[in-house]
Amino acid sequence: MRTAASLLTEVILTQSEELVAKVWLDWTPQPGNYLDVDGRTYSVLERRHRYHLESGSYKLNKIVVYVQSATRPDEQSLVDGQWTIGDATCQYNARSTLLRCAVHPHGPCEGCRFRD
Repeated sequence: MRTAASLLTEVILTQSEELVAKVWLDWTPQPGNYLDVDGRTYSVLERRHRYHLESGSYKLNKIVVYVQSATRPDEQSLVDGQWTIGDATCQYNARSTLLRCAVHPHGPCEGCRFRD
């Protein structure tokens, strides 16, 4: 639903540059956030703003977010106030909201032979 505070947001797959959807959001997605569109979950990698000139000044027209297909991780750890994917006690954990680890990026951590 469109509200006064909402802004048109284009959702684009990063690798293929395919437009997934144009949606009205009442929040500003940040890199690392998850975005659900038409029953699918995407991880936001990048956000760009598009402006247009109106009456001699530039106004924010829409937001473009570049995403990758994702599943919300079941395994999360809180490290220095930031949520990370996977077991943060493992030496290979990337301590990232986008990537689990260098050795086994798709997880899960449980049963991984590299886990400490």
